[in-house]
Amino acid sequence: MQKIVYRKAPIQPAPAPNRLTHIIPFMMIAIGSATIGAIIGPIIGYFAIISPRLNSGRNMISPLPSTANFQVLGTQNFSPAVYQQLDYTKPENWFPEAGYPSQNISKITSYSLSIPKIKIDNMTVIIGGTDLAKSLIHYPGTASPGELGAPVIFGHSILRQFYNPKNYMSIFSTIMTLEYGDEILIKFDGVNYRYKVVDKIEVKPEDIQILEQKYNGRYLKLVTCVPEGTYLRRGVVIAELING
Repeated sequence: MQKIVYRKAPIQPAPAPNRLTHIIPFMMIAIGSATIGAIIGPIIGYFAIISPRLNSGRNMISPLPSTANFQVLGTQNFSPAVYQQLDYTKPENWFPEAGYPSQNISKITSYSLSIPKIKIDNMTVIIGGTDLAKSLIHYPGTASPGELGAPVIFGHSILRQFYNPKNYMSIFSTIMTLEYGDEILIKFDGVNYRYKVVDKIEVKPEDIQILEQKYNGRYLKLVTCVPEGTYLRRGVVIAELING
């Protein structure tokens, strides 16, 4: 009878581990973390650094009682809006309770604005404009540059890392970094006006009294959404005319 001999098959060595299979997950985590940080970093920085300085020694401006029957510049009352669903390239959505005057009584329809510190140079401001993606907008019914009162100019903002002073979608992203004494230059109807920054505040979207005109001086108000890249509040830079 033939004897059958069984032999163990040789053990094959395990394949060498692919280092990429260990590295890729860490790379993905690092990229994801960097992306999230780039998005929320400016927002956290605004609340941690800029916002406390704006409101130091004072409360968030909200002077209107909830039942107030209040009108500004001949506008009408509006019911509360769901702000996050609005198109913020339309100026009428910035202060929904104020409405938006439909007529511009000025013979001048546009002028230019420059802010040397943040590299804004001769950008167009349209009086009573309707699209913030195409220009800065002068809120109709507010004073003209150089007059008693305060022109109110709206400009769009996005995350600061995408700031481009020549792009109207990002043009006001960094105005809240302006400091006391910084210059804002306006050319209106052939006349050059020079303003200097005197204050910065932030208000809620329902605080429409920021549009009011007070005739005890010649001022300018620049308005954008803050923190940049959000629509939570309105940042306001206030400047005073120093020539003209």
